[in-house]
Amino acid sequence: MKTVVQLAGPMALIAAVAAVGHSVSAAHQLEFESALVSTAIVVSLYVFIGNSGVISFGQMSFVAVGAFLSGILTIDAQQKGFVLPGLYPFLRHTHVGTPLSLLLAALVGGLYALLVGLVLMRLSGLPAGIATFAVLGITYNLFRNWEKIGPAAQALNSVPESTIWGLMLGCLISVAVAYAYQRSRFGRQLRATREDPAAAQASGIDVYRQRLVAFTLSGALAAFAGGLLVHELGSITTDQVYLELTFVTLAMLVVGGVGSLWGAVVGALLVSGLDSYLGEAENSTFFPLWFKLPEGSRLVLLGAVMALVLILQPSGITGSREFSLSWLRRRR
Repeated sequence: MKTVVQLAGPMALIAAVAAVGHSVSAAHQLEFESALVSTAIVVSLYVFIGNSGVISFGQMSFVAVGAFLSGILTIDAQQKGFVLPGLYPFLRHTHVGTPLSLLLAALVGGLYALLVGLVLMRLSGLPAGIATFAVLGITYNLFRNWEKIGPAAQALNSVPESTIWGLMLGCLISVAVAYAYQRSRFGRQLRATREDPAAAQASGIDVYRQRLVAFTLSGALAAFAGGLLVHELGSITTDQVYLELTFVTLAMLVVGGVGSLWGAVVGALLVSGLDSYLGEAENSTFFPLWFKLPEGSRLVLLGAVMALVLILQPSGITGSREFSLSWLRRRR
């Protein structure tokens, strides 16, 4: 019963957001779609960062891989011959539907994460953060300059767009996979290494292997979320899956609570809502702000919110606890 409740809470919240988004105007529906995609990305971050306690700035690399691969594969082959003539032949001539493209994106993203993790998963703390940030920089520059695998500095356009219900389904799949992992033997062993690496190693847990498994799964889910992102937007550039998205999604995870799936979902949806509100306030006079916010203040205010949460509630809004009926009663 406890397992059902813990999984039902995040899924019900995601379904409610999709239902509300479907009922609003088309202009505002985009904000709800963005919140669902952001939730899928943050859940992929949680799988590794939340369960291992090791910070990683490189997960956006796998989001980029999934976004460009899924987008390219779903564009008509004849159209790609005109707009992307420099692609490798197998990318230029292959055309698949959206569901299959998302699956292929997850497989390639997981393989990329595995190759990266084989080298980096022995690191912890600051060295791990710097190394994963280097992976992000390498991936960004590859997509930015290599026309064999993407549009380079140009935008990837004409990607088929998904409905809000399709994005909701993709988000629910990400949550279900993340929850199944954290309940598995692998997830429990990895959380043991997070709490006390020395004691976990002494009890026979292979810290390197458990981190590698989580990093690979996180990469696959991140690439899957990247596919959702490109099908939500209909187009994408390399800058959209680089530094800004990296730090905003990390802020979502921290605000909600790094140590729980419930915290990842709540943080993603709350910060997405705040981000949309501040974006509106930057572009126009927006109630109840009767003045226009200076350009760039959105990220400054998001950073201030994250700092405030860390000061007042270091474990996040949810206290890094999973959803439960007792938690709901306490909130009431």
